[in-house]
Formats: sequence, C-alpha cells, structure tokens
Amino acid sequence: MPRQGKPITIVMADDDEDDCQFAREALEQARIVNELHVVEDGEALLEFLLREGTGANPTVRPDLILLDLNMPRMDGREALRILKDHVELRQIPVVVLTTSKAEEDIFRSYDFGANSFITKPVSFSGLVQIMKDLGRYWFEIVELPPGTEDPLR
Repeated sequence: MPRQGKPITIVMADDDEDDCQFAREALEQARIVNELHVVEDGEALLEFLLREGTGANPTVRPDLILLDLNMPRMDGREALRILKDHVELRQIPVVVLTTSKAEEDIFRSYDFGANSFITKPVSFSGLVQIMKDLGRYWFEIVELPPGTEDPLR
C-alpha cells in the first residue's frame, strides 16, 4: 500500500511502552508501515526530526507522525506547536493519538496545526482498525504536497 512505491515511515511519540508495542503490532497486522520509529516524548521527537542530539537519524523523514499529548519533558501540545511553526517540518502530517477526550485538547491540537485528533481505542482490534483507516487515508487517498520527500537532506 505504499504511496507511489515509496516505503512508509511513521514516527510515534508516546511514553507508554505498552501503547507503542500495541501500535507496532497493529500497524504490522494492518500491513501499513515499513518503518516505525518510536520516541518517548516531544523533545526526543524534535531531536529525531531535526537530527540533533542522541535521537539523530539523518536518513529518516517520516510520512506521518503519531503524537500522544501527555508525555514527560515536553508534552505533545508543545511539540506540535513547535513542529507546525518549523518551516521544514510543518508539512509532515501529524495525527494526535491520545487517551484524552477533553474538548480543550481537541481544540488546541487543531489550533496548533494537527491534521487529525483520534482518541486511543480501548481494544487491540479497535487500534488495528484505526491503523488500517489511517493507512488508507494518508497513503492511498490524500494528495500530499510534491517534493516533501526530504527537504532536510
């Protein structure tokens, strides 16, 4: 299901190891992702994307970011605000995937530039279905801006 034969890369920022493992298994079961990179908070996400510090990985620019809101050091709200203010990163789609159902979190996420807001399902089968739907939407239906493969390289 890769877009134009390109491998799909997703970065997930979430400090809950179980949620990350479930997401990895759900993506594998949904047959969506070629690469899943997991970081534990917003600070590590920005380091990973900007290739700074120990999270540096100069060969990866994600096709999609899955972002939890409640994380230590830098939460997802602050990371999202910084991401969408950054000229070289703002075009990467960001899906907030969190346990929060708070209206304030939903409004703020969209105000800061989130592309979607999804409340984490309680069941694994629900998570698999969300991953299938995300994959279909972001990699089969949506047209992303041309030339966004990796302007940082």
